[in-house]
Amino acid sequence: MSPSKAFGCACLSLILAGALVSAPDRSYAGVKPVAQASCAVDQASFLTAEGTVSFDIEIADTAATRAQGLMFRTELPPNHGMLFIYDTARPVSFWMRNTLIPLDLVFMDSRGVIRHIHPMARPLDETPIPGALKGDPRPERLMVLEIAGGEAARQGLAVGQPMAHPGLSAGTAAWPCQ
Repeated sequence: MSPSKAFGCACLSLILAGALVSAPDRSYAGVKPVAQASCAVDQASFLTAEGTVSFDIEIADTAATRAQGLMFRTELPPNHGMLFIYDTARPVSFWMRNTLIPLDLVFMDSRGVIRHIHPMARPLDETPIPGALKGDPRPERLMVLEIAGGEAARQGLAVGQPMAHPGLSAGTAAWPCQ
C-alpha cells in the first residue's frame, strides 16, 4: 500500500473511531433504549430492566444541605431519598456520621448513569465511602442518591442504568428529560 493510501486509511479509521466514541450510548445494563423521560424536580427516575423506577426526593445542592444530608433521621420510607447535586462532576466520598439508618448510596456520573452503588452503609460509621471503585477511569460524580438500605437491590438498580432528572444537562444526559 502506498504511503498516501495508508495515511488516508489511518485518517478514516480515526474519524470512524471518533464517531463511535462521541455517539450517545443508549444501551444500558439490559434495558431497552428510551428517547426521553418525563421529569420532575422532586423525582429521580431510573430506567431498569423491569421498566422505570422513580423516587420522591429532597434535593441537596448547597454546601449546607449536602453537609446535613439525612443526618438524625430515624426512618426513610420506600421510594424516597435525597439527591445530592454538585455544580460540576468531581470525585466524592461520603460517611455516615450522625446518620441513624442504613442507606444505599447510588453514584451517578455527569450523564446521569449509575457508576457505583454502595449498599447498606452502616449507621454512624465514619469510614469514608468513595463514589468510585479503585481503578475507575472516570471517578467523577455529579449526583448521588441516598435511599433506604436495601432499596437499590429491591428496585433493581444496577451500574450502567441511566437516571432522568432536570438537574442533568439535556445535551449530555444519557436519558434526557422531555
